[in-house]
Amino acid sequence: MTASVPTLDISRFDDSATGARDRFVAELGDAFETFGFCGISGHGIPDALIGRAYDAIRAFFALDQDTKDGYSGVPGGARGYTRFGIETAKDASHPDLKEFWQVGRELATGADRHESLMPNLWPEEVALFRERLYPLYEALDDLGARVLAALALHMSLPRDFFANKIDRGNSILRPLHYPPIAQATTPSLRSAPHEDINLITLLVGSEEPGLEVLTRDGDWSAVTSLPGTIVVNIGDMMQRLTNHKLPSTTHRVVNSPEGFAGQSRYSVPFFCHPNPDYLIETLPSCISAAHPDRYPTPITADDYLTQRLVEINLL
Repeated sequence: MTASVPTLDISRFDDSATGARDRFVAELGDAFETFGFCGISGHGIPDALIGRAYDAIRAFFALDQDTKDGYSGVPGGARGYTRFGIETAKDASHPDLKEFWQVGRELATGADRHESLMPNLWPEEVALFRERLYPLYEALDDLGARVLAALALHMSLPRDFFANKIDRGNSILRPLHYPPIAQATTPSLRSAPHEDINLITLLVGSEEPGLEVLTRDGDWSAVTSLPGTIVVNIGDMMQRLTNHKLPSTTHRVVNSPEGFAGQSRYSVPFFCHPNPDYLIETLPSCISAAHPDRYPTPITADDYLTQRLVEINLL
């Protein structure tokens, strides 16, 4: 990671005997309160699993446009394909220079399913696409639950506080493709400055540079992850839930830096969302005389998501 954003080994969270868990929780909370971003190592997700997923992703985005468009049209881009130049960051004047695919949660037959949890689409043209992507979804879903358990302890909540709030969550795995661009000919960025909508985001990083975070001092700082590191950041739902104790940090993906011009860029974020009917209501422990409630009117996770999808031109 960068010099300012730390990388922490989450395997320490499993060690309660030596105090390693308490130290990990304190360091994780401090990283998110200070930067909103943190690198996570020791997560146990095999490189081979990630590599197979990337192979399938590259194969899909290499398909012709008509074929890819055949998997579009789901409202809000909730599942399947969203073509280049559609999503536009909130308050941005130009669309982002990216296309993406979205994979959602698959529930057992007969399970309680909110209407926003739509069925997944799987491209027939890419062999083993589901078999390569959905295991990564499940691995990141599990890792996200571990990070949230640590954050719950950091906020003096029960370790399992989030467990029954994310088990039917509308979490999304979003493989992204940023095609090669002629930088001098466009006013757009690959991803304009924005904050994420959800609770936390887990990013299986790109091999190419471009991700930058806005520091508390107002400077843009490049985030280059080490091999085996997953970048985790706070989203706006968590910021709202914690009354900004855990702040959502503005970030962007800049266009090809020198030495990478003319190359595609791929990345795979996992957006961890609460259950659609979960009421996002400020945690009492995050309200005080010095920090009055910024959000006295609660909102369901699904309503909040819908509002934000309108703002970024996906609805």
